[in-house]
Amino acid sequence: MQDEKVEKKNVAPLHYEEEEYLLSSFGVMIIFLKKKVQKIFHSIGPGFITGASDDDPSGIATYAQTGALFGYQQLWTALFAFPFMTFIQEMCGRIGLVTGRGLAQVIRENYSKKLLIILVGLLVVANTINVGADLGAMSSATQLLLGGPFIFWLLVITFVSISTQILVPYHSYARILKYLAISLFAYVISAFAVKQDWRQVGIATVVPYISFSKEYLMNIVAILGTTISPYLFFWQADEEVEEEVEHHRLKEAGFGRPILRKGDIAQLRADTLIGMLFSQLVMFFIIITTAATLHVQGITDVTTADQAARALQPIAGQFTFLIFALGIIGTGFLAVPILAGSAAYALGEACKIKVGLGKTFKQAPVFYGIIAGLVLLGMCVNFLPIPPFKLLYYTAIINGLIAPPLLMMILVISNNRKIMGKHVNNLWSNMAGVIITGVMTVAGLAVVISIFI
Repeated sequence: MQDEKVEKKNVAPLHYEEEEYLLSSFGVMIIFLKKKVQKIFHSIGPGFITGASDDDPSGIATYAQTGALFGYQQLWTALFAFPFMTFIQEMCGRIGLVTGRGLAQVIRENYSKKLLIILVGLLVVANTINVGADLGAMSSATQLLLGGPFIFWLLVITFVSISTQILVPYHSYARILKYLAISLFAYVISAFAVKQDWRQVGIATVVPYISFSKEYLMNIVAILGTTISPYLFFWQADEEVEEEVEHHRLKEAGFGRPILRKGDIAQLRADTLIGMLFSQLVMFFIIITTAATLHVQGITDVTTADQAARALQPIAGQFTFLIFALGIIGTGFLAVPILAGSAAYALGEACKIKVGLGKTFKQAPVFYGIIAGLVLLGMCVNFLPIPPFKLLYYTAIINGLIAPPLLMMILVISNNRKIMGKHVNNLWSNMAGVIITGVMTVAGLAVVISIFI
């Protein structure tokens, strides 16, 4: 008995040491992972934010409608659009990085003023409608979670959106945008919370299903319009310039040529690739989630954000319902500043007004005034007799119809040696640009013709 007691006494300290070691090892691992995550968030730039904002409420509505109406049939578009949107956004970012100017200023200084007015006008109209649709969807989702009147939440969200852009400094603002993007992971969780036919998912992803019906073509235009969106073209170019100013490689946006370091173009491409991959993965999971829920239930016409969220509740429970609604709110706060900001950059550059989120309100009052005005105009869109979620879908179609002329302009600029120097497009960029411009032009024309036939 004495020997057993001695043995137990000897064992106890050893067990305690092992436990202490495991706890300390776990703590070291947590600190290591935390530092890695912080390093990743510090390194990602405009390309990632652009990709995340691509999955705004308009994108969510379009992908939800796609899954509800067609099931897995249009899942192939996620894989199809990925390389094209990556090449296009890389071109836009490269234009900003090399010239130190936004797209509108480059067009103003090198091309026709009439062309500038047309392109900027199309962007402002599309963005204002998009802002309004996003604000409406966010208000509907907030009303769903917290109750209260729709108009009250619309006013609150509009005020918060305007205040954030005017009062928060750019470097802090960019950090907020990065963390808001995390909310998009909710859709990945949702996809695994419901029963999926994974074999059919795999087939639909790599084997395109083609139909020439009006609804099918219209939805293709909506998908392309919300993934390859005009406002993202202007936003990424301008934010590359903002990054250069922030890192003291350019004194002021729109003045002089930036100091390019070795590896800047490669970093731009990597950042853009990660952002676009993130965007398309979210798109992929939203489609398969709604295909496995709404489509299976026979719900093919989603008219409101809360209807889409409630449709998931009986299948995956309250958890999926909540994250769907919260995802719309989170991505809305991510996208509305980008929509209003990109239009304000374009208008300001076209009119030779000081622009830049890196500037304070005192330094660029007209620029911030344009942002506030566009958000307020967008808010008024919600008084039209169109359900907010349906308006999001129509916005995607509008973006799809106006994208081709802007894509043509981007191709012209990125191949102009006078503007880009040695950083003009390579063969692959030109091939991708020409193909997607052609596809979106043909699809858009087909939709317009089908409306009048």
